[in-house]
Amino acid sequence: MQEQVVRGPLRVLTLNLAHGRKDSLNQMLLGRPAFERNLAEAAELLRYSGADVVALQEADGPSLWSGSFDHVAFLAAQADYPWYSRAGHARTWLFDYGTALLSRVPFTDRLDHAFRPSPPSMTKGLTLGQIAWHPDGRAGPVYVDIVSVHLDFSRDSVRRQQIAETTATLSDRTHAMIVLGDFNSDWSGNESVVTGLARRCGMQAYQPLADHLGTYRSSGSRLDWVLISDDLEFLHHEVLPHVVSDHHAVMAVIGLRDMNDTAQAETRGSSRCTE
Repeated sequence: MQEQVVRGPLRVLTLNLAHGRKDSLNQMLLGRPAFERNLAEAAELLRYSGADVVALQEADGPSLWSGSFDHVAFLAAQADYPWYSRAGHARTWLFDYGTALLSRVPFTDRLDHAFRPSPPSMTKGLTLGQIAWHPDGRAGPVYVDIVSVHLDFSRDSVRRQQIAETTATLSDRTHAMIVLGDFNSDWSGNESVVTGLARRCGMQAYQPLADHLGTYRSSGSRLDWVLISDDLEFLHHEVLPHVVSDHHAVMAVIGLRDMNDTAQAETRGSSRCTE
């Protein structure tokens, strides 16, 4: 029988799938066999990572421009993830894509949110899935909200609005939280939406000012992030070198911080994010 909770350290991964085109310039120039090969390579990467939960962005449902099949369902089957959730934030006759989560264990809660439309760029959004986690030998599980998010690539003003929507959407969540995804922003500067979300939700990133953790292959910029709530800790963090997209995947191993029972109860009982 499939294990219903994650036991021991929690392994998470985020990857912008780039609509399954891998390193091609445009997905509309490819046929279905190419998409299937590319996604099979991505599935191999996920198996290599051993991730318990995977956050995806630019994840396509059946779309004319990317082979007319559900990329998330295909990837879940290829990489042996029995549970998945996909939200189509951007939909036209040509495409249906958005954010998604793949999981080794069932979701105990889930939600989707599409950001306010921001033409001419396509609508972005987030997907949340909650899982049960046994980080050690304690009797009861810890519930963790895991969020896959994708922010606008073109304008700081739009990204700030999307972070405001994110914090509003998450404002009533009280459990441990991990937010992963393509923020299209680095850590530095007053306009950074990464630091904005971390500040509003009491979260931390791994070595946020490091210059060797670039994720966007063409520029080396660090656009893809893993943020964790303050009752969690990084045990390992790695930008994986495999080329399955125009972004590198980011993998992190997460543990529960050694906090006293009172502090943990206070932390888990309060809202994670402030608007």
